[in-house]
Amino acid sequence: MNKDGDIIIIEDDQDDQLLIEQAFQELGYTNKRIYFPDGLEALTYLDGQTPLPFIILSDINLPKLDGLELRRRLKENASLNLKCIPYLYFTTALNQDVVIEAYSTSAQGFFVKPSDFNEIKETLKSIVEYWKRCASPNNF
Repeated sequence: MNKDGDIIIIEDDQDDQLLIEQAFQELGYTNKRIYFPDGLEALTYLDGQTPLPFIILSDINLPKLDGLELRRRLKENASLNLKCIPYLYFTTALNQDVVIEAYSTSAQGFFVKPSDFNEIKETLKSIVEYWKRCASPNNF
């Protein structure tokens, strides 16, 4: 895990993208954020990306390739799978079936996107702080 790497955010709602970006700016994290409006664009980018991203935050309901299928494809890609990039769902899609399916893709977390800006900021802070403190096989 590259703790100084980019934060990949896969979110098709531009208003949510703006809120997430504002929260990251207010939190002061220096990691570059890269946004993708659909899973297919993100997959293409990650497949060709050489610098190791820090984390991936993905919505579930996305055009072209949803977050669940994107995660499955990333797990099937041996070179990407070995990079140990934390994959977290950050979504408003919440029901038991979706949560079960999300964890069946070996995601490292499922976070419900709050509607309140301060709660979004606190959730993102918790996510980043946790992963900044984690060790992974790539750290050695």
